[in-house]
Amino acid sequence: MSRQRVVITGIGGLCALGPDVPAICDAMREGRAGIGPITTIALGNLKGNIGAEIKELPEHRLDRKQVATMDRFSLLAAIAAGEAIRAAGIEIDEAQEFRAGAVVGTGIYGATTVDEAYYQVHIENRPRVGIFSVPKAMPGAPAGQISMAYRLRGPVFGVTSACASSNHALSAAADQLRLGRADVMLAGGTDAPLVFGVLKGWEALRALARDTCRPFSADRDGLVIGEGAGMAVLETYEHARARGAPILAELAGAGMSGDASDIVAPTIEGPAAAMRACLADAGLAPEDIDYVNAHGTGTKANDQIETQAIRRVFGAHADRLSVSSTKSMHAHCMGASGALEMIACIMAIREGIIPPTANFTERDPDCDLDVTPNVARERKVRAAISNGFAFGGTNAVVAFKAA
Repeated sequence: MSRQRVVITGIGGLCALGPDVPAICDAMREGRAGIGPITTIALGNLKGNIGAEIKELPEHRLDRKQVATMDRFSLLAAIAAGEAIRAAGIEIDEAQEFRAGAVVGTGIYGATTVDEAYYQVHIENRPRVGIFSVPKAMPGAPAGQISMAYRLRGPVFGVTSACASSNHALSAAADQLRLGRADVMLAGGTDAPLVFGVLKGWEALRALARDTCRPFSADRDGLVIGEGAGMAVLETYEHARARGAPILAELAGAGMSGDASDIVAPTIEGPAAAMRACLADAGLAPEDIDYVNAHGTGTKANDQIETQAIRRVFGAHADRLSVSSTKSMHAHCMGASGALEMIACIMAIREGIIPPTANFTERDPDCDLDVTPNVARERKVRAAISNGFAFGGTNAVVAFKAA
């Protein structure tokens, strides 16, 4: 028995590359990075000052009273969701609201709220923190806030699996549709980690780049942290066709695995297993894939191991793949990364443009794939996969294809 197809009918996003999807895609086509000195927060005694921040939020239609109960990561998600809903041309009325839901991934939590609370208690010696501190900070807040803003009364929940959160959220949302629990799902990821406490934690890991993110380049020296959100409207194919919706692409399948090895060090076997499972779930052969949006963090170990995992899965076809890491442009936006990379995959499929790996300077023989250095490339893309490999060994890969 064939399963229901799941299609994407609208996308929304914002990050350092721009306040909406058209601006993000323009930057990706141009290979323009949004990485630079952090200017919107007090850096204190942080050793580095590099990030990918949203300098100014776009205008939005959200209720001011609701916004007062949101941490920044929820606000970013709600703005992206609004863009996706408008792009999909869908209105959730009373007859539909119990058949519409949201799954939102986040790698961290409401970090701005937590940092503010610590500052109030430990520096300003206040006796209490803000009354909404807990509901602002909880990882499930973005999903709940989106449901309230857009009248979604179906399945609503958060997903957290570090850098794989967006891909897990997309997969979980597709499951709700295929299980018949909903007809429409908002899905994606969000994070606003550019706060002192989070950056200090990453500094301790010694994983941050000194100046910029150079995935797969021989002189790469770490990742760069960014903020952002990406959301998609997912529908069953039948539901989308019935209402004459624009179909951007099909979410063809997903694959997941656990390394069960080390809390931070990646393996080859776990990512390879997730990619194989994704291809099997999507009913695609390795030769059907034209583009891989790599996890590509810019650390020495990740990029080398991901290269080996791709070669293990794709065999000889690996040399015919176009690969790139768009984290070189929007940086590592934690739980939002997979959702922003979804936008890159859809652009590649619809426009036949492979976004580049920016900031590339020197070929690394241990990363010997075609990583699309610095300049976007025209190529017909029938299907693409997006890799998400996270701390904890939680891996999630999603496949998209032309609908």
